[in-house]
Amino acid sequence: MDLQLKGKSVVVLASSKGLGKAISTEFAKEGAHVLISSRSSEELQTTAAEIKEVSGNQQIDYQVCDVTKKDDIEQLIQKAIDWNGTVDVLINNAGGPPAGTFDQFSDEDWQKAFELNLLSFTRTIREVLPSMKEQQQGKIVNIASSSIKQTLDNLILSNTFRAGIVGLAKSLSQELAGDNILINTVGPGRIATGRVAALDQKRADKLGTSVEELKKKTEQSIPMGRYGEPEEFAKSVVFLASGANTYLTGQSLVVDGGLVKAL
Repeated sequence: MDLQLKGKSVVVLASSKGLGKAISTEFAKEGAHVLISSRSSEELQTTAAEIKEVSGNQQIDYQVCDVTKKDDIEQLIQKAIDWNGTVDVLINNAGGPPAGTFDQFSDEDWQKAFELNLLSFTRTIREVLPSMKEQQQGKIVNIASSSIKQTLDNLILSNTFRAGIVGLAKSLSQELAGDNILINTVGPGRIATGRVAALDQKRADKLGTSVEELKKKTEQSIPMGRYGEPEEFAKSVVFLASGANTYLTGQSLVVDGGLVKAL
């Protein structure tokens, strides 16, 4: 299947490692011009070089960007436009807020999580829309969490603001359809990333068990019997952002090996 991504201008947020890196790599393999970003210039340099080597695509650039800072987001999108003339694809992504229960968090914690996991997405979308509307086409994919379908224990901040991402995307799918701009949300289940490993360790410590035992028990609850690989998740995202997707918009999908039982 031709995903029609060769030469397309793609911006991926929070992409020096984890799911963002895997997504960027898959776009690169399809021949897209990929602008990656994170807060660390050193990590970005390393990641850009690795993606070029793995994909054979030299059209990879990077920009330091803290997604909680409005100026950084504006500069990121402007760099993509200066480089490629437009933005064809926006992949919204951000690190997760800290784990914990309701009574552990202050107003400041809530504000930080809002800025990281919801306000950042609204800002990036605002910046790319003029370009996408001008060319009467575009794809936006928001990376969230499986909590968009079923809340997760001890992750109240994530549960709250990931749900907000779904509301944002569903509303925008109605507003932007006339401009042929498609927007969807994808939530990872237990994908083998550093973030998931850290959460597993924290939960294992809380339960007084080893992380190996915790992972084994978790895998037993996944119908496919294992954690997913970042590349598996990334390929689902790339399809939604590709030219092969011409009619799917406003949807919230989970890539989880069957873990989430909610409808």
